Amino acid sequence: MIFMTRVFAALALFLGATTVQATSPEPAAPLPGDSVYQLDAVLTDQRGHEFKLADLRGRPVLIAMFYTSCKYVCPLIVDAMVRVERALGDAEKKDMHFVLVSFDADHDTPQTLAEIATQRHLDASRWTLTRTDAASVRKLAAVLGVQYRATTDGGFNHSSIVSLLDQRGRIVARSTRMNEADAELLQAVRRVLAAPVSAQR
Repeated sequence: MIFMTRVFAALALFLGATTVQATSPEPAAPLPGDSVYQLDAVLTDQRGHEFKLADLRGRPVLIAMFYTSCKYVCPLIVDAMVRVERALGDAEKKDMHFVLVSFDADHDTPQTLAEIATQRHLDASRWTLTRTDAASVRKLAAVLGVQYRATTDGGFNHSSIVSLLDQRGRIVARSTRMNEADAELLQAVRRVLAAPVSAQR
């Protein structure tokens, strides 16, 4: 009787172990070598939440760099991204993510970023405005092909580039057209959104 009890107990433990293994999620596939998400950067969003750059994987991302006190070029960068968003259908919008990373970590606090998001009516379910440390700003700018330098008045001179990342963080398109809709960028966004799941891993 004691022997049978031990057998049943061992069987229960085995079945429990196999159940856990069957229901545990698959580990994420390794990132490709050319993924932007290879950068070991920690960002803080407009809600004050910290996350790693690699946490953005899984959805296409339209990403650009800016700073909130910029009155000229940066609003045009946001406009360019908003034009893409507005051109997408509701189902397409749900699968897109829009990310802005500030050059100005000293002044662009989460509260300041949140105020800009509110002023521009940026949907929080799709838009993430972020800040990070100066070293990560330099690394991200280099990877995205953005040139910048601080000015004596506390601002930044910088190039205006919107980059499209696929679900694994690879740059698949770039746009420098800020004053008008970029049909090629929109087409690239739709191609990435329509890519089969197997191509996104």
